[in-house]
Amino acid sequence: MSDRFLIDGPEVADFTILLAHGAGAPMDSASMTAAAGALAGRDFRVVRFEFDYMAARRKSDDRRPPPKAETLIPEYRTAITELGAGGRLIIGGKSMGGRVASMVADELHAEGAVAGLLCLGYPFHPPGKPEQLRTQHLKGLKTPALICQGTRDEFGTREEVPGYELSGAIEILWLEDGDHDLKPRKKISGFSAADHLASMAEKVRRWADRLAG
Repeated sequence: MSDRFLIDGPEVADFTILLAHGAGAPMDSASMTAAAGALAGRDFRVVRFEFDYMAARRKSDDRRPPPKAETLIPEYRTAITELGAGGRLIIGGKSMGGRVASMVADELHAEGAVAGLLCLGYPFHPPGKPEQLRTQHLKGLKTPALICQGTRDEFGTREEVPGYELSGAIEILWLEDGDHDLKPRKKISGFSAADHLASMAEKVRRWADRLAG
């Protein structure tokens, strides 16, 4: 297995979750590390990987904008192949990572290679540009999908998203006052970041158990 993977949770699990990072932060960012830990605590084997552009940033001061999400599809496929996960596989990621996974999910699901899709903070549109929707391919999605979204996520709020045309295969877990990292403002919401991560992991566990059933 490639040494570019970060793995949390048991060595053997009924589900492996493969997660890619968002556009601007690496696979070991605080938010991804916390999310992976929460999922591992629910007996998932959680595997994180980086796209080449992000891995290259560790070796240089190159800070060019990330590639377009569509161009990263081959890298996601390669990560799945290199991982060679036994058992059931859920693919997904944080923000852009989840978006890329959503673009390959149906083909892999039809092949029996993927059981589900998990998106942590889906980027429905760029911040401040609600007219630039990234939902066209989600209208006919056939793969069982779970999107965990903060209600005040600037990439798609609870007020905006219900108006989108989305596949019935998609479930959405709304986390009160959560931002794009699912973090709430405790004084306003009464919840902590740890509370929301625990709720996220519990929901993913129940959802995955239904997939298995």
